[in-house]
Formats: sequence, structure tokens, C-alpha cells
Amino acid sequence: MPALLTAMSIASILFSGAIFGFFYAWVCSTMWGLDAADPRIAIAAMQAMNASVSNVAFAPAFFLTPAVTALTGVVALMYRRKDAALWFFAAAATYLAFGLVLTATVNVPMNEALAREAVPDDIEAARLIWDAYSQPWQVWNLVRTVASGVALVFCAIGLIRAKK
Repeated sequence: MPALLTAMSIASILFSGAIFGFFYAWVCSTMWGLDAADPRIAIAAMQAMNASVSNVAFAPAFFLTPAVTALTGVVALMYRRKDAALWFFAAAATYLAFGLVLTATVNVPMNEALAREAVPDDIEAARLIWDAYSQPWQVWNLVRTVASGVALVFCAIGLIRAKK
């Protein structure tokens, strides 16, 4: 297998794996922990986490995953690995639609709305805000987690197909 295609395939797997792991952590620990906490603390914590996530460590995995995987598809085509290319293009499209675009159109607006909320002193008022936010946010996060996992699997299949 050509070295460039090998390197690009590994990069695609790393980028897809990083963003899948990020979303997965929210599914299996972060949100469960926040749901178990005092809702006033959960709101304040989520506001702080959302404010901190726009950073140079997160940006490459979030924004560059579809570009890296699509570029890997192009490289696979250059080396006449059409089957592999299709898997990398499928990974790029899956993550782009159900990871990046979904986040930008659903999760981020929900986060911005929560950021505008003042944390109430009353626990029941806070519980209403948190419950209205947490459950729908988690549903959409699960969608982007599954999609990112599917993209990761597609990249792995692409690597296997590129070796042929």
C-alpha cells in the first residue's frame, strides 16, 4: 500500500476516533453525572463546559474530520483504490451531516440558549430548565455519537480495502 495512502488512512481513523470519543464521553459519563447533580450546578457546569469547548485542541477533530476523510478518499482514487475511496467518502459525508452540521444546527443553538439562562436560586426552577435542556440535548448527542462511530468504522473498512 502506498505510504501516502497509509498515512492518510491512519489520520482519518485518528480524527474520526477523536471526535467519536469526545461525543461518546458525553453519552456515558458527563451527562449522566450532570443529571445526577443539583440542577443549579448542572446548568452552571454545562455553561462553563460549553464556553470552554471552542479551543485549539478541540477544533481540529471537530472541523477537520470530514476534510481529512474526504482527502483520504481522493488519495485512494489517485492510487486506483476506488472501493477504499468510497468508504472514506462515506465516512466524510456521515460525519459532516450527522456530526458537524447536526452540532451546528441543533446542539450549539441549545447550548447558546442555555448560556443565556441565569442560574436560578430555586432548585425546582433550575430543574425545569435543566430537564428541558438535558433530555433533548442527549438525544441529539447520541445521534452524532453513533454517526461518528459509523464514520470511524467506515474509515477502518476503507483502510482494509485500501490494502487490496
